[in-house]
Amino acid sequence: QVQLVESGGGLVQAGGSLGLSCAASGSGFRINAMGWYRQAPGKQRELVATIAPLGSTNYADSVKGRFTISRDNAKNTVYLQMNSLKPEDTAVYYCNADYQQSFTTTRQTSWGQGTQVTVSS
Repeated sequence: QVQLVESGGGLVQAGGSLGLSCAASGSGFRINAMGWYRQAPGKQRELVATIAPLGSTNYADSVKGRFTISRDNAKNTVYLQMNSLKPEDTAVYYCNADYQQSFTTTRQTSWGQGTQVTVSS
């Protein structure tokens, strides 16, 4: 199995910045795409950003130009740098990883426990 652990959440004022990290741990796995999702109170979980192994990215329209996703393959870690934060960004942010167990072709998905991001106005 692959376990994901997020860190970096917290409270920040509108216009401020916050950086999230997510590290994958386990044995004998290959990480494919990684991403960040978020779920605000009373709303569905939504895609924030994804990043492929070689670095191509995809962002939700609501965060384009403000958030940056990156990864360090050597550390099996994905990051989300959030700038110009708005109260609407308040949510629990979840890390996601698409992976394969070594010597297999079956794709699996792992989720982190989530980290709270609160943006005050």
